[in-house]
Amino acid sequence: MRGLASIWTRSIACQQYRVLTPLAASETARALCRTPQSRPSRHHGLRLGAMSTSSQQPATSSGPDASSGGIRLTQLSHGGGCGCKIAPAKLQEILRGVQLDFGSPDLLVGASTSDDAAVYRLTPDLALILTTDFFMPIVDDPRDFGRVAAANAISDVYAMGGRPVLALSVLGAPVSVLPAEVIGAVLEGGAETCRRAGIPLAGGHSIDTPEPLFGLVVAGVAPPHHIRRNSTARAGDVLLLSKPLGVGACTTALKKGRLDRQGYEEVLATMTRLNTLGLRVATDPRVHAMTDVTGFGLLGHLLEVCRGSGLAGRLAGGAVPLLGPAAELARAGVLPGAVKRNWESYGGSVRLQPGVQPWLRDLLCDPQTSGGLLLAAEESAVADLQRLAEEEAR
Repeated sequence: MRGLASIWTRSIACQQYRVLTPLAASETARALCRTPQSRPSRHHGLRLGAMSTSSQQPATSSGPDASSGGIRLTQLSHGGGCGCKIAPAKLQEILRGVQLDFGSPDLLVGASTSDDAAVYRLTPDLALILTTDFFMPIVDDPRDFGRVAAANAISDVYAMGGRPVLALSVLGAPVSVLPAEVIGAVLEGGAETCRRAGIPLAGGHSIDTPEPLFGLVVAGVAPPHHIRRNSTARAGDVLLLSKPLGVGACTTALKKGRLDRQGYEEVLATMTRLNTLGLRVATDPRVHAMTDVTGFGLLGHLLEVCRGSGLAGRLAGGAVPLLGPAAELARAGVLPGAVKRNWESYGGSVRLQPGVQPWLRDLLCDPQTSGGLLLAAEESAVADLQRLAEEEAR
């Protein structure tokens, strides 16, 4: 999928938040764009885009890239990608009672709404956007790891409607285990993505760690009125998603040697694609809220939108786009541990309609690394947003 999929029928003004409802075979939700491989199929009463129609079992992965010297980076860590995030419930427990800011009038976006980045007003016409994101390897190839981690970090600036301007690296590596050229390839992959985004990788910090990790600190800028938060959706908005789900399932399969080369190329293309669409749509006043879908899964980040906006939503499960191997892997139980942790953290705030299959629920909780943008916009904006998404995909 290289465009936008409409996955929300409407947002609904509500005082409580226990009404996120995936709808089986909803006719009002429509998939707006799919890749040539994404053919809609009917399974278990749900219409799913970007779904594999093959019954063939996933083939064994082709193994680590030669540039890693035969070392599988994913075997050096207990988790990978945004699936490493602390579970939402545990994070709330940690942050309870912690005062993170002192209420500066120029701090336009802080920690209170779980937004993607902090925003600080420098002048009436210019705001600074700051974010950091890093994680352990989600793929074995060191250059690909660097590319994915950098795209994931830069995405937070795009998700706020900003233009990235500068990055610093955050690097941890077991230097007694990994050769210098492998560690250097991680950094080069990150620098490559920064070049694609048009920003310098201007330095950073590195430490000797038991497990590899990499990410960026990213600074961006935007006019304050272009900032898009995750807490400003409006009743009646349509929800749009710019990338398919299933990254966590696919990368778990990779770690287990159950993802073939085609599946790897598909998930890698998704994770390394920059969310530059966010910068373009932020100029449209009909786009009311925006975030990116990462470690808490689609349901978790949608719940943040609903809670922050004082709304509830009805999610059309049949319109949610999936990576080609994702449904097959989820039905086989090939999923990261974060799926269970995510559902345990927020499942009490979600009501599933009868007939929604467990594998689909799991994919709605699947942690995405460098996931897509989630937009809440007026229905009148959908055609224009789709046009922009198609231009970005060229």
